[in-house]
Amino acid sequence: MKRFLIPVLLLIVHPAFAHHPGERIDEVMTEQEPAFEVTDRPSTPELSLEEPGGNVLRLGDLHDQIVVLSFVPTDCGGPCVEQQAVLAGVQGQVNVSPMKEMVTFVTVHDADASIEAPWDAANWRLASPSNDETTAATADRFASLSGRGQELSMAHVIDRNGRHAGIFHGSDFSKTNLTLYINGLINNAHARKPPIEKTWWQRLTDWF
Repeated sequence: MKRFLIPVLLLIVHPAFAHHPGERIDEVMTEQEPAFEVTDRPSTPELSLEEPGGNVLRLGDLHDQIVVLSFVPTDCGGPCVEQQAVLAGVQGQVNVSPMKEMVTFVTVHDADASIEAPWDAANWRLASPSNDETTAATADRFASLSGRGQELSMAHVIDRNGRHAGIFHGSDFSKTNLTLYINGLINNAHARKPPIEKTWWQRLTDWF
Protein backbone atom coordinates (compact mmCIF):
# COMPACT_ATOMS: atom_id res chain seq x y z
CA MET A 1 0.00 0.00 0.00
CA LYS A 2 2.85 2.39 0.86
CA ARG A 3 4.20 2.04 -2.70
CA PHE A 4 1.12 3.84 -4.03
CA LEU A 5 0.42 6.21 -1.13
CA ILE A 6 3.28 8.65 -1.76
CA PRO A 7 2.42 9.43 -5.42
CA VAL A 8 -1.23 9.98 -4.44
CA LEU A 9 -0.23 12.37 -1.66
CA LEU A 10 2.05 14.28 -4.02
CA LEU A 11 -0.81 14.77 -6.46
CA ILE A 12 -3.03 16.07 -3.66
CA VAL A 13 -0.36 18.57 -2.62
CA HIS A 14 0.14 19.70 -6.25
CA PRO A 15 -3.29 19.68 -7.93
CA ALA A 16 -1.81 21.06 -11.18
CA PHE A 17 -0.56 17.51 -11.81
CA ALA A 18 -3.72 15.72 -10.76
CA HIS A 19 -4.78 15.00 -14.33
CA HIS A 20 -1.31 14.08 -15.68
CA PRO A 21 -0.44 17.07 -17.90
CA GLY A 22 1.15 14.77 -20.51
CA GLU A 23 2.59 16.85 -23.33
CA ARG A 24 2.16 19.97 -21.15
CA ILE A 25 4.53 18.62 -18.49
CA ASP A 26 7.28 21.14 -19.37
CA GLU A 27 4.85 24.07 -19.40
CA VAL A 28 3.31 23.08 -16.07
CA MET A 29 6.69 22.57 -14.39
CA THR A 30 8.00 25.91 -15.72
CA GLU A 31 5.06 27.61 -14.00
CA GLN A 32 5.46 25.52 -10.85
CA GLU A 33 9.24 25.55 -10.25
CA PRO A 34 11.54 28.59 -10.78
CA ALA A 35 14.65 26.38 -10.69
CA PHE A 36 13.39 24.29 -13.63
CA GLU A 37 14.53 24.95 -17.19
CA VAL A 38 13.09 23.06 -20.14
CA THR A 39 15.67 22.02 -22.73
CA ASP A 40 13.87 19.50 -24.96
CA ARG A 41 17.00 18.40 -26.86
CA PRO A 42 16.78 15.17 -28.90
CA SER A 43 20.04 13.85 -27.43
CA THR A 44 22.77 14.54 -24.89
CA PRO A 45 26.52 15.19 -25.25
CA GLU A 46 28.72 12.12 -25.44
CA LEU A 47 29.33 10.63 -22.02
CA SER A 48 31.50 7.63 -21.18
CA LEU A 49 31.90 6.75 -17.54
CA GLU A 50 33.69 4.21 -15.39
CA GLU A 51 32.15 2.80 -12.23
CA PRO A 52 34.14 1.61 -9.20
CA GLY A 53 35.55 -1.76 -10.19
CA GLY A 54 36.19 -0.72 -13.79
CA ASN A 55 32.78 -1.28 -15.41
CA VAL A 56 32.08 1.13 -18.26
CA LEU A 57 28.75 2.98 -18.05
CA ARG A 58 27.14 4.82 -20.95
CA LEU A 59 23.81 6.58 -20.94
CA GLY A 60 22.74 4.29 -23.76
CA ASP A 61 23.10 1.36 -21.34
CA LEU A 62 20.22 2.78 -19.30
CA HIS A 63 17.69 1.90 -21.97
CA ASP A 64 14.07 2.84 -21.23
CA GLN A 65 14.99 4.57 -17.96
CA ILE A 66 14.45 8.12 -16.79
CA VAL A 67 17.95 9.30 -15.84
CA VAL A 68 18.69 12.05 -13.32
CA LEU A 69 22.30 13.03 -13.96
CA SER A 70 24.39 15.23 -11.66
CA PHE A 71 28.05 16.17 -11.26
CA VAL A 72 30.36 16.58 -8.26
CA PRO A 73 33.72 18.09 -9.31
CA THR A 74 36.53 18.23 -6.75
CA ASP A 75 36.25 21.98 -6.10
CA CYS A 76 32.44 22.21 -6.04
CA GLY A 77 32.13 21.97 -2.27
CA GLY A 78 28.94 23.01 -0.48
CA PRO A 79 26.69 23.59 -3.53
CA CYS A 80 27.21 20.04 -4.76
CA VAL A 81 26.88 18.56 -1.27
CA GLU A 82 23.53 20.34 -0.87
CA GLN A 83 22.28 19.30 -4.30
CA GLN A 84 23.25 15.67 -3.76
CA ALA A 85 21.30 15.67 -0.49
CA VAL A 86 18.21 17.05 -2.24
CA LEU A 87 18.52 14.53 -5.09
CA ALA A 88 18.87 11.67 -2.60
CA GLY A 89 15.66 12.95 -1.05
CA VAL A 90 13.97 12.83 -4.45
CA GLN A 91 15.20 9.25 -4.82
CA GLY A 92 13.59 8.47 -1.47
CA GLN A 93 10.23 9.69 -2.79
CA VAL A 94 10.65 7.82 -6.07
CA ASN A 95 11.70 4.58 -4.43
CA VAL A 96 8.56 4.13 -2.33
CA SER A 97 6.55 3.95 -5.55
CA PRO A 98 6.54 1.74 -8.67
CA MET A 99 8.71 4.44 -10.31
CA LYS A 100 11.74 2.88 -8.60
CA GLU A 101 12.08 0.36 -11.44
CA MET A 102 11.98 3.09 -14.11
CA VAL A 103 14.38 5.73 -12.78
CA THR A 104 18.17 5.72 -12.40
CA PHE A 105 20.15 8.42 -10.61
CA VAL A 106 23.73 8.90 -11.84
CA THR A 107 26.36 10.96 -9.99
CA VAL A 108 29.56 11.75 -11.89
CA HIS A 109 32.41 12.70 -9.58
CA ASP A 110 36.16 13.08 -9.34
CA ALA A 111 37.83 10.33 -7.36
CA ASP A 112 38.77 12.69 -4.51
CA ALA A 113 35.30 14.29 -4.24
CA SER A 114 33.31 12.86 -1.34
CA ILE A 115 29.66 11.88 -1.70
CA GLU A 116 27.91 12.16 1.66
CA ALA A 117 24.28 11.98 0.58
CA PRO A 118 22.20 8.98 1.78
CA TRP A 119 21.81 7.39 -1.64
CA ASP A 120 20.06 4.04 -2.16
CA ALA A 121 22.38 1.85 -4.25
CA ALA A 122 19.38 0.04 -5.75
CA ASN A 123 19.01 2.64 -8.52
CA TRP A 124 21.94 4.98 -8.00
CA ARG A 125 25.14 4.75 -10.03
CA LEU A 126 28.38 6.46 -9.02
CA ALA A 127 30.96 6.91 -11.77
CA SER A 128 33.87 8.99 -13.04
CA PRO A 129 34.78 10.08 -16.58
CA SER A 130 36.53 7.17 -18.28
CA ASN A 131 38.67 9.40 -20.48
CA ASP A 132 41.15 12.14 -19.52
CA GLU A 133 38.36 14.68 -19.09
CA THR A 134 37.70 16.03 -15.59
CA THR A 135 34.25 15.97 -14.03
CA ALA A 136 34.18 19.78 -14.20
CA ALA A 137 34.84 19.71 -17.96
CA THR A 138 32.14 17.07 -18.46
CA ALA A 139 29.71 19.12 -16.38
CA ASP A 140 30.51 22.18 -18.51
CA ARG A 141 29.62 20.30 -21.71
CA PHE A 142 26.23 19.43 -20.28
CA ALA A 143 25.82 22.95 -18.86
CA SER A 144 26.09 24.29 -22.43
CA LEU A 145 22.56 22.91 -22.96
CA SER A 146 21.28 25.59 -20.56
CA GLY A 147 20.26 29.02 -21.78
CA ARG A 148 20.41 30.64 -18.35
CA GLY A 149 24.14 31.22 -18.04
CA GLN A 150 24.04 30.32 -14.35
CA GLU A 151 26.91 28.75 -12.43
CA LEU A 152 24.68 26.72 -10.11
CA SER A 153 25.08 22.95 -10.01
CA MET A 154 22.71 21.33 -12.48
CA ALA A 155 20.66 18.15 -12.30
CA HIS A 156 19.88 16.97 -15.83
CA VAL A 157 16.74 14.94 -16.48
CA ILE A 158 16.97 12.61 -19.47
CA ASP A 159 13.82 11.03 -20.87
CA ARG A 160 13.58 7.28 -21.45
CA ASN A 161 14.15 7.74 -25.20
CA GLY A 162 17.45 9.59 -24.65
CA ARG A 163 15.94 13.09 -24.97
CA HIS A 164 17.46 15.74 -22.71
CA ALA A 165 14.21 16.95 -21.16
CA GLY A 166 15.19 19.59 -18.63
CA ILE A 167 17.48 20.93 -15.92
CA PHE A 168 16.86 21.57 -12.23
CA HIS A 169 19.28 24.28 -11.11
CA GLY A 170 20.97 24.41 -7.72
CA SER A 171 19.48 22.84 -4.60
CA ASP A 172 16.59 25.16 -3.72
CA PHE A 173 14.07 23.41 -5.92
CA SER A 174 11.23 21.40 -4.40
CA LYS A 175 11.97 17.68 -4.16
CA THR A 176 8.30 17.06 -4.80
CA ASN A 177 8.41 19.04 -8.05
CA LEU A 178 11.27 16.94 -9.42
CA THR A 179 9.49 13.75 -8.34
CA LEU A 180 6.31 14.90 -10.09
CA TYR A 181 8.28 15.85 -13.21
CA ILE A 182 9.79 12.35 -13.33
CA ASN A 183 6.32 10.90 -12.87
CA GLY A 184 5.01 13.08 -15.70
CA LEU A 185 7.74 11.87 -18.06
CA ILE A 186 6.95 8.25 -17.20
CA ASN A 187 3.25 8.79 -17.94
CA ASN A 188 4.17 10.50 -21.20
CA ALA A 189 6.50 7.66 -22.21
CA HIS A 190 5.11 7.35 -25.72
CA ALA A 191 5.60 10.99 -26.65
CA ARG A 192 7.34 11.39 -29.98
CA LYS A 193 10.98 12.35 -29.99
CA PRO A 194 11.86 15.79 -31.38
CA PRO A 195 12.80 15.64 -35.08
CA ILE A 196 16.46 14.94 -35.78
CA GLU A 197 18.20 16.35 -38.84
CA LYS A 198 19.32 13.42 -41.02
CA THR A 199 22.87 13.18 -42.30
CA TRP A 200 23.55 13.07 -46.04
CA TRP A 201 24.31 9.35 -45.69
CA GLN A 202 20.95 8.65 -44.04
CA ARG A 203 19.16 10.60 -46.76
CA LEU A 204 21.03 8.63 -49.41
CA THR A 205 20.26 5.23 -47.86
CA ASP A 206 16.58 6.18 -47.55
CA TRP A 207 16.42 5.88 -51.34
CA PHE A 208 17.15 2.16 -50.99
